[in-house]
Amino acid sequence: MELKKIWAMYFSPTGGTEKVVRGTAEALAAKLGLPVEVYDFTLPGVRETDAVFGEGDIVVCGTPVIAGRVPNVLLPYLTGKVKGNGALAVPMVSFGNRNFDDALIELRNILEEDGFRTVAGGAFVSEHSFSKTLAAGRPDEKDMAIVKEFGEKIAEKLTSGWEYTEPAYVKGCDPIRPYFKPQDRNGEHIDIRKVKPKVSDDCCGCGLCAEVCPMGSISRENVKEYVGICIKCCACVKKCPTGARYYDDPGYIYHKEELEELYARRAEPEYFV
Repeated sequence: MELKKIWAMYFSPTGGTEKVVRGTAEALAAKLGLPVEVYDFTLPGVRETDAVFGEGDIVVCGTPVIAGRVPNVLLPYLTGKVKGNGALAVPMVSFGNRNFDDALIELRNILEEDGFRTVAGGAFVSEHSFSKTLAAGRPDEKDMAIVKEFGEKIAEKLTSGWEYTEPAYVKGCDPIRPYFKPQDRNGEHIDIRKVKPKVSDDCCGCGLCAEVCPMGSISRENVKEYVGICIKCCACVKKCPTGARYYDDPGYIYHKEELEELYARRAEPEYFV
């Protein structure tokens, strides 16, 4: 098959997934001498139309990990509007220093079902959406060196006579395990699904939070009002220029602090070529 274009395709509310997907795509393209095109489906309007690919395309497709899985809010889009039509694909996930659990194998399976032929897969660390200290500043320089290595190894595989026979091997369980559920000290499930950020008087009303919300859930007319669900991606919190958005829910705070305490060690990326 003649290879024609590399696609960097991602959902990346706070930028970590974007960085590793684009880094991989650019390293792969440099080795193969092919152009790169970006397909950013972070904002809801993009997900209203089909994403159609075909033979000759290599799609490096990435999402963050939420509760050990591909974000469930993306499933209607990924399973209904993304069309592979024989294109090659590289599933990638970014996780916040805890674990990627079954997210990578789940994304691989979704892409295969969409008509892609997976060639490799990778899981990389990004700063946790809840925290400013857990995997702070990642992906960092060391991570990006591994990203470059990953892209180059994919290129070597594709130019060494490789032919598709089965889905790419990646780590994870299949059947896919249930979503990770945080617990308190008594072993009781902490349910933060309906928790949303509060807004302090420091809000300047700039509306940036509404612009960056990947679910379109913050009212543009009144940024203190929610018109949809919150997936706790924290794009609105981390990108607020005055630091006006915050969480005060006890369960959320307990879970955040527990993650910061239990997973302070440096988790390392893993890739499979």
